[in-house]
Amino acid sequence: MNIFRAQNASGLADIRIKYLREDFPEMTDAEAAKIKARLPRYYADHLNCDFFAYLAEDGGKLVGSAFLTVGELPPNPNFPKGRVGTVLNVVTDKNYRRQGIATELMKLLIADAKTMDLDYIELQASEEGYHLYKKLGFEEKVSQFTPMKLVL
Repeated sequence: MNIFRAQNASGLADIRIKYLREDFPEMTDAEAAKIKARLPRYYADHLNCDFFAYLAEDGGKLVGSAFLTVGELPPNPNFPKGRVGTVLNVVTDKNYRRQGIATELMKLLIADAKTMDLDYIELQASEEGYHLYKKLGFEEKVSQFTPMKLVL
């Protein structure tokens, strides 16, 4: 098993779509194709700048991933350096689960986040991933504010 940070975008679109199919089972093939068509430009513009992909490979086959996006914000007491990370796309191939792959991917991601001098990293934990993230030191986010969004 080889755990590493991606240096090029090879295989990233496929592993992203594989993740999205698990997370959004109602996603149609047409929706998946539209998303996949946009990914090469995104990866070309962002890979190893403000987007980092951590991959697990076994015999040349991608079997796991964890993505980190890095954002810069005006500093405040909650993020005094103004640099924060968001974890996305943590997934392991069904045949490779419960072997510590996601743990190793996340340990590498966290180590890199520390060297990038981020204030914190955040994520949205699935029920399956919750215990892994707790074990790695993530805490539930408590806020006096209500999360909201406006879909455009």
